[in-house]
Amino acid sequence: MSRSRSFLRDRSGAHAVEFALLSVPLLMVLMGTFEFGRMYWAQHVLNEIAAAGARCVGVLQSGCTQNGVYNAASAISYVSSRAATDGIVLSNANITISNNTTCSGLSGFASVQVSYTFTTVLPAFLTSLANGPNLSARACFPNQGG
Repeated sequence: MSRSRSFLRDRSGAHAVEFALLSVPLLMVLMGTFEFGRMYWAQHVLNEIAAAGARCVGVLQSGCTQNGVYNAASAISYVSSRAATDGIVLSNANITISNNTTCSGLSGFASVQVSYTFTTVLPAFLTSLANGPNLSARACFPNQGG
């Protein structure tokens, strides 16, 4: 009887058990915060890439032209390489470029739309991000070139 009482009163491992119980949820919240931060960063990068691509097409920068004339393949390559510098890999299917379209009811704009499937490094823990949310961005820029 005294052995069971002394066992029940023993508190030497209480802190270890409390830490074990609280550390898993704390680490999940911490990792979730990091992953949602990465997702919002990726969305910001997509917005910047779309704006840079639309500007490149609109003003006929050398990265989006061939012999001074708009070239779709060059423009897609420009957008893809800009994304790659920030660690986002876009295939040609993820990039849509138009050098003469309507934006907000006005004609004569260049537009770039990019889409990207965000993948988490912790899919087993963050089931809300496991299938990869689809992120997209679209930007327009008025055509300046002839």
